[in-house]
Order: sequence, then C-alpha cells, then structure tokens
Amino acid sequence: MASNLRYEDRRELVEGWGLDPIKALTEAASRPFCVYFTVPNGKTAGMAGIDDGVVWMLCTEAIHEYPVTFAREAKRFIDSRNEKLLYNVVDGRNHVHIKLLRFLGFKFLRVVKFGPNQLPFIEFCKLCADPQQLSV
Repeated sequence: MASNLRYEDRRELVEGWGLDPIKALTEAASRPFCVYFTVPNGKTAGMAGIDDGVVWMLCTEAIHEYPVTFAREAKRFIDSRNEKLLYNVVDGRNHVHIKLLRFLGFKFLRVVKFGPNQLPFIEFCKLCADPQQLSV
C-alpha cells in the first residue's frame, strides 16, 4: 500500500510527520488496532487506526474509483468505535481528507504549525459519547 499512496497522503507523511511511508505503514499494521479498506474491484483503498483516541487514515487513489462506497465504509468504521473522543491533525493541503473528515462529523479547531517542517496542519476532533455521560 505504501507504494500506492495518494500524492497528498505521501506528502503528509513525509513532509508533515517526517516519516518514511513503508516504515510507518509496516509499524502501523503491527499495532493492536489497524484496519484496511477495499473497494468493490478488490483494490486496497486505505488503512486506518485508532490508538487512545488518536485516529489516522492513509489512502490510495482507489478511493476516487468508488468515493461513495469508501466514504460509507469510513463512516461505518468511525461510528463503530467506543472512544469518547477521536482527534488528530490533518495537513491543511490534503483537501480530500478534510472533506472526508467533515463528512464523518469531525469538527475543525485551529490551524497549528506541525512537524519537522512546521507546516500548517488543522486540529480536528469528534465527540463520540453523550456529553452528559462524560466525567470531568
């Protein structure tokens, strides 16, 4: 999958996080919770994971072949989670991910300088539990 990442996703990993895609995806796949998404033609569309509420996803160009199917699968994944809060940052240049995050119900908080290159990333979050059930 690392060799098939969307240009914007590869750029986010390399320029934004300072990570090598092959090493990053290999390490992510070995973590307790990592999933992958395929589209109807059998191609791998993306990988995602959640670790203590930190949600991440990387995609291939296959998401553009079946965008509605992919978005619905991503929504099903997010909606199935039990965490009270999901959050992370997204490269401000990755417009497809920003659009997907908006569709998934995430809220955007602020732009921050992030990573080794101090690029503009956007903090995002989604409150998944009933606010009345949250303890302060």
